[in-house]
Amino acid sequence: MDAILATGIQALTGIASLLLVSLGLAIVFGMMRVINLAHGEFLMLGAYSAILAVEAGVNLWVAMLVVAPVCVGLLGAVVERLVIRRLYGRMVDTMLATWGLSLALIGAVTMAFGNSVAGFSAPLGSVQIGAYSTSGYGLFLIGATVVLLLAVWMVLRFTPVGLIARGTMQNAGMAAALGVPTERVYALSFAAGAAVSGLAGALMAPFSGVVPTMGTAYIAKCFITVITGGAAMLAGTATAAGLLGSVNTIGTFAFTPVLGEVLMLGVAIVLLRLLPQGITGRFFRRAL
Repeated sequence: MDAILATGIQALTGIASLLLVSLGLAIVFGMMRVINLAHGEFLMLGAYSAILAVEAGVNLWVAMLVVAPVCVGLLGAVVERLVIRRLYGRMVDTMLATWGLSLALIGAVTMAFGNSVAGFSAPLGSVQIGAYSTSGYGLFLIGATVVLLLAVWMVLRFTPVGLIARGTMQNAGMAAALGVPTERVYALSFAAGAAVSGLAGALMAPFSGVVPTMGTAYIAKCFITVITGGAAMLAGTATAAGLLGSVNTIGTFAFTPVLGEVLMLGVAIVLLRLLPQGITGRFFRRAL
């Protein structure tokens, strides 16, 4: 029983990690239809922001939960203003621009910090489960992911800001005719997605070494999760993360981490073949 519980917690940690790193991309791609190939670098910058803040004497939790999302959110606002704003509706151009931004950010961070692994150890120690132990920080990560998902859902579902954002993404022309400053809405939405990505990168930093190229380890998983989820931004991403994260964890325990990721990719391919519109194209159609 203890082994089943410990394995279940590990599976939930894997699901939470996948959902956490995908949520920022889900906001940008799911709402704005912007293919941001620099999403992985936003995660990386969030991790470095937290590390620099901790080295400057800032409390670890403040560095991860406040400093990282604020810094990356501000960067996202600048990127939207200087790059993305001119490319809405031009998907290929947006992909090329964000790919170039990705390479530029990797190069800049490598010049600034070198190619060595940085990071900090996971707080909260371990939690004993019978004869087994699990990471206390892993339990915190599960809870933080649930809270973040609920917070994003509540903002989009119940607040005037969320209503305006969703209405603008669905019909920008009508929103502008009603007096909504659509450019400001797009800027704030992109910045919010970047801030969530920065928060995710900081929260994932204790689990993985932080290097300038760490974003490449996440970007494919994030896109696979968001696309497999389908049109419903939050419900689709959460459902896809639950399914793909479970497959990845089971494959990792049964075989190796590499085969776990191969199995996850295989399941995603089969799902997209059977459900071309994603999971929420068939189910949860009215979900957010």
